[in-house]
Amino acid sequence: MLCVAGTRPEAIKMGPVILALKNETWANVRVLATAQHRGLLDQVLRIFEVEPDIDLDIMRPNQALPALTARLLLSIEDVLEAEKPDVVLAQGDTTTVMTIALACFYHKVPFGHVEAGLRTGDMAKPFPEEMNRVVTGRLTKWHFAPTESARQNLLKEGIENRDIFVTGNTVIDALLSAAERKIPLPFRLDPDRRLILVTAHRRENFGEPFREICRAILALAERNEDVQVVYPLHPNPNVCEVASQILGDHPRITLCEPLDYLPFVEVMKHAYLILSDSGGVQEEAPALGKPVLVLRRETERPEAVQEGVVRLVGPDFDEITSTAQHLLDDKMVYAEMARGVSPYGDGKAAGRIAAVLRDHFAACV
Repeated sequence: MLCVAGTRPEAIKMGPVILALKNETWANVRVLATAQHRGLLDQVLRIFEVEPDIDLDIMRPNQALPALTARLLLSIEDVLEAEKPDVVLAQGDTTTVMTIALACFYHKVPFGHVEAGLRTGDMAKPFPEEMNRVVTGRLTKWHFAPTESARQNLLKEGIENRDIFVTGNTVIDALLSAAERKIPLPFRLDPDRRLILVTAHRRENFGEPFREICRAILALAERNEDVQVVYPLHPNPNVCEVASQILGDHPRITLCEPLDYLPFVEVMKHAYLILSDSGGVQEEAPALGKPVLVLRRETERPEAVQEGVVRLVGPDFDEITSTAQHLLDDKMVYAEMARGVSPYGDGKAAGRIAAVLRDHFAACV
């Protein structure tokens, strides 16, 4: 059995699955790291005490999608030839996931997709993640859907119900464990100020939309003396260079290196409000009772929006500033969004995934 991770979010969500499968006596688990995001991936694997058996170290500076896809496909081809796994598992919607699913199809190796069925319905948004999801969905044997909504998306695409398993999202498994710890931070948080945590890195927002986001963050800091902003910057120069230019001189805005997973959860615990274009944050923050304003115009995670604990504001200056200011000014509106609900699971998703595979292989003996 081969478990694959290429980026930090994949490692967070695959970590509980890898640990659950390693506890199964029938499973011989091997871990493949493509290292699509090198340092960010390694941070999380260490938390789970997972050591990759195979490391492709595929990351290159400013890597373009066609070159990345080609390198991944050729490298994974060699891994499948050497390992000859009975099953391959991967999570999410990255180029790593799409290429491993395609390589498995070529080699007739059954593929299990963790967090299957997320859709926006627009192949360009998010780019290239929606395409990666759709392609992966056509090549998957076991669809481990995090929610009933995701299951319905798969059914609409013609996936057989018997191949879909609603498990919850493994990100909640990881979060509940991490949130129990108290982790020191590499910067000081002012206890007298409300913390706005920012994460923004989506390719679709590069350029002027990202500048709009940064200008909105700056305006919120300037208008609210009791607000402090922390923004761990993604290493992509389209993000860090622009953010540093617009936000770098404000005394109450902390721009920092990407945080390890445990410190990031610690910052989320202290946050009053979160601005993010991250899918994982949309899932994690509601479980911690933290309102999220999503810096996108659509989301493949509608459950939290329907619960009223996440709102879509897009990369729009006026929408970001007005919605955030309303939450800062109106305690009743804030309390309605900070209810602490978890529409994405109960922390037992990894065990359910392991059970599905256990039942399958027991039936094959």
